[in-house]
Amino acid sequence: MVSLETPVCDFGQDIINFSLPGVDGNVWTPELIKGKKGLLVMFICNHCPYVKSIRERIVRDTRELMVLGINSVAIMSNDPSEYEEDSFENMKAVADQFDFPFPYLIDESQEVAKAYGAVCTPDFFGYNADLKLQYRGRLDASRKETAAEDVNRDLFEAMKQVSETGCGPDNQIPSMGCSIKWKDESN
Repeated sequence: MVSLETPVCDFGQDIINFSLPGVDGNVWTPELIKGKKGLLVMFICNHCPYVKSIRERIVRDTRELMVLGINSVAIMSNDPSEYEEDSFENMKAVADQFDFPFPYLIDESQEVAKAYGAVCTPDFFGYNADLKLQYRGRLDASRKETAAEDVNRDLFEAMKQVSETGCGPDNQIPSMGCSIKWKDESN
């Protein structure tokens, strides 16, 4: 299991369009998902211990962000042939179990993750109302274990600032997680 950190936020970068199927049976695009004040795009999966340690917090924070006009979407880009836990059926089960308040999409071709430059799970991309990138950092201080309850809510506070001002914070701590499990290109 390779642990990676996300690069620094490329402020103002346009959102990368996608059209992906969700576990709810719908096909989703950024235009269909975005909120009045912005959109949070999350690259997650089911098997990663970094994601498992924060799933409840992701649900909490995305619910609270909806109230602030920021909607969210989660994209699973791992190769499920390597990790059965990341299969589409298991994605449905996890979305139901944790009552995800956002679409959970599969990026079977991995083209969307590559276009975004996603490197790990979790990897967060926070966009403002104009769908310009304003945040590329961590959820909080959690790693493979959930951080203490009273830690700073980096992602929530950053996206709250985006909802209020349209701009993310200058200082952002990179997210850390498991590498995306890329398909073997030699086949």
